[in-house]
Amino acid sequence: MKRVSFQGERGAYSEAASVSFFGDEVNTIPCSTFADALKNTENGASDYSVLPVENSLEGSVGESNDLLLSTKLNVVGEIYHRIHHCLIGTGSIGDIDTVYSHPQALGQCRQFIQKNSLKTIPSYDTAGSVKIIKDLNKNSAACIASSNAAKIFDVPVIQEGVEDNTNNYTRFLIFSKEKSDETENSKTSIIFSVKHESGALYQIINEFYQQKINLTKIESRPNKNTAWEYNFYVDFEGHQDDSAIKDVLQKLRDNTTFLKILGSYPIAKLD
Repeated sequence: MKRVSFQGERGAYSEAASVSFFGDEVNTIPCSTFADALKNTENGASDYSVLPVENSLEGSVGESNDLLLSTKLNVVGEIYHRIHHCLIGTGSIGDIDTVYSHPQALGQCRQFIQKNSLKTIPSYDTAGSVKIIKDLNKNSAACIASSNAAKIFDVPVIQEGVEDNTNNYTRFLIFSKEKSDETENSKTSIIFSVKHESGALYQIINEFYQQKINLTKIESRPNKNTAWEYNFYVDFEGHQDDSAIKDVLQKLRDNTTFLKILGSYPIAKLD
């Protein structure tokens, strides 16, 4: 049975994504932090770890993306998991003045929160916020999490579908010590930084253009070590073992100040 580490309590969306990716025959292991989930796999306490990296409404999950720089693991898969938020608590909608949840979930339900004039309190995890609500046992406090988390902690669902947009998906990456074999439809993820000079980023992008390699994502994040310098997170179609991809990656090594290949993996379908 595959052992998979995830951040959060039982009922977290990361756990649901793990089961969706690997199937029911999986042993999911809750961890306090994203870093702990990765360390579990690095140390052999789990075979895989699952991290949320971006959401279709709220964008990148900063903490996860920053950890990609330091992990020794390889990205071997991805999954888009539909996020369906519920308001959970012991009171009615008229009783509630405070709502707990992970900052990403609070952002995904911003319109609902503003409409009901609710005070927000960020927590470490959506499912963990249900545990907090149960311990508080106050009708004036509720949380936002999955219906599965409500069932696990035996706290009532007050209202379903409180997210701002039904087109709400989170993309999760799957990490392992092993590498993924080349498949017909592969994607590769890399991180790089360039010299602080005119045209440096253009030269990199042009290498992909010349080889007709389709970029599916490009995003910049601040370099924590140097003020006002950035790392670029790029996803593109193709496997790192493909000859054309190998050529581009070699040219990137020659023209970047830093390059990390996170891994190649099968492209996930958006259900």
